[in-house]
Amino acid sequence: MKNLNKAVQGEQLGLTNCASCTNLCKIDQQVCPRCGQPISSRDHSSIQKSWALLLTAAILLFPANLYPITTMTSQGQIRQDTIFTGIKHLIHLDLLPIAIILFVASILVPMLKIFGLATYLLAISFKLPIPKRLLMAGYHIIEWIGRWSMLDLFVISITAALVNMGQLLDAKPAPAATAFALVILLTQLAAKVLDTRLLWDQLESQDDRN
Repeated sequence: MKNLNKAVQGEQLGLTNCASCTNLCKIDQQVCPRCGQPISSRDHSSIQKSWALLLTAAILLFPANLYPITTMTSQGQIRQDTIFTGIKHLIHLDLLPIAIILFVASILVPMLKIFGLATYLLAISFKLPIPKRLLMAGYHIIEWIGRWSMLDLFVISITAALVNMGQLLDAKPAPAATAFALVILLTQLAAKVLDTRLLWDQLESQDDRN
């Protein structure tokens, strides 16, 4: 009876999902019969790839927040704003809802994504006793919310396209915009390349309720 209640993984049965089309395949097939992609039971190198991308994103987060993200030229006077000073300027103009949106999208979300992915990778690398269902729920939230992190760059792009009157008024992205875009891109890639099946391999050695 104990053996019947024991969880059995597809790898133990010689089965795995295709990483491309999610078709259920036999591991010894080597190639997916549906889409032709190579079959891999587990991609253990994905942990190193994800760590490398995530650490690079964490490093780029500093210039993204410390350097100017926009350069505004008005009547010969140049004004440069970082993400923080831009939010403060919006608050000064009584645009609190927009300031809150930019704070969440440009500061809070990237930091939470990096912290969340780091927690996920640590749980896999060091077999931390964190409930696997909770980690997977957080992972899917990170994937879903990542698209909204580009909101700040969309605002800059629209501003640069609309607010352009030669020498009188001109708006351009500043160096931090590139760093910020790379942070978003790298965190998305870090989540994408990670083989989440590695987390569930711990279910045999640890109770998921711990």
